[in-house]
Amino acid sequence: MNRRQLIRGRVLRGIALNRQPGFHFPGNFLDVSFDHVARDASRLSVAPGAWCADADGQTDFGSLALLADLALAACMRAHLGRATRLATVNMHLQFTGAARLGRLAAQGVFQGFLRAAAGRLGMSRVTVAGEAGQVCYGSGTFMVLDPPKNMTLHPVPLRNRKSPEPRRLNDGNLELKERKILERAEIALAAGGVFIEEFWGIRPREGKGALENGLHVGNRVGHAQGGILLALAAAAAGSTLPPRWLLSGISAWYISPGEGKALRAASKVIHHGRLTAVVRTQITGKNRRRVLDVVTTHCAGA
Repeated sequence: MNRRQLIRGRVLRGIALNRQPGFHFPGNFLDVSFDHVARDASRLSVAPGAWCADADGQTDFGSLALLADLALAACMRAHLGRATRLATVNMHLQFTGAARLGRLAAQGVFQGFLRAAAGRLGMSRVTVAGEAGQVCYGSGTFMVLDPPKNMTLHPVPLRNRKSPEPRRLNDGNLELKERKILERAEIALAAGGVFIEEFWGIRPREGKGALENGLHVGNRVGHAQGGILLALAAAAAGSTLPPRWLLSGISAWYISPGEGKALRAASKVIHHGRLTAVVRTQITGKNRRRVLDVVTTHCAGA
């Protein structure tokens, strides 16, 4: 099987998994494995593959951020029910410099709910490790929200590596929204570059970028998935600095849902020293409403 067939088959497999309600296409495409989910801690993982490899052959940043986001939420959702809607309030990741190689495993540990708050704000921490060791560690908070009007949320399926394979699909038995995903994959493959960058649509230049919204990057309620938005911000921030600079940390505050046809990122360097740099990035969506406010720290490479 050649690369094109492999990736195309992976997209069709993700579409087939997405027919079971409760999860979202990005998670089904990556086939996130819920290896262990409990009230105190959760362990989720994703396998490497041509479909999610970046230009260096590592699992791309969007897949890593999505995995960390899901692991942070999974242990909290175990206290509330698998159908519960959780909105990311903030997320912080600190990187070790280890390469994102092999199966990435994220361990999320529940830290409790904020006391005396009007809503239920849950807190958790996460570590992500792969073949090269610990990749990052961090924390996140999530607010419990009601489902959008006229929408029923189903329990997250909690598939794992032992779950049965989905029914195999082909071009002839796809719905319109599913055909759009496959068409996007075909365009990404035809571009000849890094597939996952073309597929997600994360290609910022000189501190600016736009992510086309849609089912291919959407969460359970149709907004842009928080981990993929984090990747857009990281890429935009990185494009303001020379290639040798390394991302050392990222802190994001989720201000409003990722709505609109496109999400736009704009980054500005606020400190550029000899060894460290700090970049602020804002992502806006529908009606130029601010969606994310992000600060990244960077270190000069050796």
